[in-house]
Amino acid sequence: MHFELEFSWLLEALPAIIALIILTFTRKTFPLTTLAYLLILIHAVILMVGAHYTYAEVPLFDALAELMGSERNNYDKLGHFVQGITPAIITREIVIRQDVITSSRWMNFFVICVCLAVSAFYELIEWWIALASGKSADAFLGTQGYIWDTQSDMMFALIGAITALLTLSYLHDRQLSSINRKR
Repeated sequence: MHFELEFSWLLEALPAIIALIILTFTRKTFPLTTLAYLLILIHAVILMVGAHYTYAEVPLFDALAELMGSERNNYDKLGHFVQGITPAIITREIVIRQDVITSSRWMNFFVICVCLAVSAFYELIEWWIALASGKSADAFLGTQGYIWDTQSDMMFALIGAITALLTLSYLHDRQLSSINRKR
């Protein structure tokens, strides 16, 4: 049992740990905007809270589920929503700063596609871990008996990506222009 909890914690926390390593190595050569760093921090906190409690047992979301008359703890949906927001801003920043795509429509389409690819890949990783480890992956998967969990996770990431593009692009553009002026 103890090993299963540690294994689940590692699986949940690993994306935040990997992000920290990548950010450490790229902070001087490719510093991101404050918005991108803030979103990465928020996402990391969500991952760490999910790792601490397991996603299906985060106390605040247990209380919300009870208040709403639901049996399901939906903390994982918050995680997947932010899994759309954070990669959207990071991808947008890379695309703009590297001058990869000049059309805003094509850039937005590309950003959404990247976010969906990230979400789908994460779902594949969950599946591979479930196959490889069997019962010890139950806490990691957190499906809670919901047969459409994988699809709804990807939908929440899609909604998060679209939300980021619609609500944060102006602020992001302002921060990007200040980075360009410093160079």
